[in-house]
Amino acid sequence: MASIGSGYDLSADTFSPDGRLFQVEYAQKAVDNSGTAVGIQCKDGVVLGVEKLLVSKMLEAGSNSRIFKLDRQCGAVIGGNLPDGRHLMNEAQSYASQNRSTFGVPITGDTLTSRVAYFAHIYTLYGGARPFGSSALMASYGDDGPLLYLIDTTGQRHPFTAVAVGKGRTQAKTLLEKLLEKSPDMTCREALQELANIIYEVHDQGKDRVWELELAWVTSETKVFEKVPKDLAAEVAAKAEEATKDKERD
Repeated sequence: MASIGSGYDLSADTFSPDGRLFQVEYAQKAVDNSGTAVGIQCKDGVVLGVEKLLVSKMLEAGSNSRIFKLDRQCGAVIGGNLPDGRHLMNEAQSYASQNRSTFGVPITGDTLTSRVAYFAHIYTLYGGARPFGSSALMASYGDDGPLLYLIDTTGQRHPFTAVAVGKGRTQAKTLLEKLLEKSPDMTCREALQELANIIYEVHDQGKDRVWELELAWVTSETKVFEKVPKDLAAEVAAKAEEATKDKERD
């Protein structure tokens, strides 16, 4: 890509002769080469999961989380470059806080994703800036019910019923399509196990990378975005690992 984009990839505001923004495409590569993140919208909420690749076996468990709580009823997981994603999420938290202070009500998922997407898009317009090398899967539960959005590196936002980004996205999307055809009315607890199974299945076992499965959800029961309880997350991960080993043996 470097040879193709030579001369046109030095700035985020320069289009190539065929209308491409190479800086934005490079940012997307950072997301495509990161751990897989998956989101599923259910009838009673939204479930999010991410394959968090670790830089060392000695890293403290649970550190450098890719799960961010943005407000009481909404949160996100980050795919791609974590520092870039953290900056995006800081802005999202600021928007949510300002909305509560100004209007006295929680911000809706639709409004929040719109503002964050606009903020991300601004960084694709000017020569003195660069696009964010991260994408966010954002989940919320409000008066408009459960919502799942993807905010990509271009600053676009896409509403989804199920979505995947990262290294295993292609295989994960295929598995998600089959899952939704078979079980279109899943609950969050049912989807949680299926999501974990998908992430374990698409994980590249050959590279022997140390990683952790992080899970979060927002459900109609509490309407609070939170990490899945440790005991339940460990149980789900153990079942997913066993299911993957069974498939390999078969």
